[in-house]
Amino acid sequence: MSASNNAKLEALLFYYGEPIAIERAAKLLGIKEDECKTLAHELGEALKNDLNRGLLLIINGDEIQLATKPEVQEVGKKIITEEFKEELSPASLETLSLIAYLGPITRPSIDFIRGVNSSFTVRNLLIRGLVERQSGKGHAYLYHASSNFLSHLGITAPEELPEREGYQKIFTEFEEAQKKQNMAEQIEPVKKDKEENL
Repeated sequence: MSASNNAKLEALLFYYGEPIAIERAAKLLGIKEDECKTLAHELGEALKNDLNRGLLLIINGDEIQLATKPEVQEVGKKIITEEFKEELSPASLETLSLIAYLGPITRPSIDFIRGVNSSFTVRNLLIRGLVERQSGKGHAYLYHASSNFLSHLGITAPEELPEREGYQKIFTEFEEAQKKQNMAEQIEPVKKDKEENL
């Protein structure tokens, strides 16, 4: 049994973990933008009216995002407070290293490399002031090491990190290979259609 588009939208927003343009969400779900807007409003109403759910949907212009309801935000505050009492976790150190060496980098790229959803970890690093966020192409945010983090290391720019240029080169080559693979995957169905119609 396949999931409904409502469930897919909720899963997408949970995974994405930050504001996403309705246009991009529709593209990722393979549906029309108008349908995605309707689904967003339906999901927003369903979450708002269900007292057993701790989430709500924020619709801000053409962007949507899942967030916690005010009455359960205390849980999040406790998590953050506990995190600040402790040293950086291995997940935080791994994510911070990726951002420092490969930044500016998008959250989905971080997730892909790590193999897990990094939204909480990235948010934690933002709150600690170790990374910063800027707007990138097509509504995607780009993350990079903060000046505060660089000063802790005693360097003035990310380029001074050991062997950073080599890691950047590997990442650039990886991105290029991914783009070629994505293009090939998009062309293949078109080729098959043409061959079948001959």
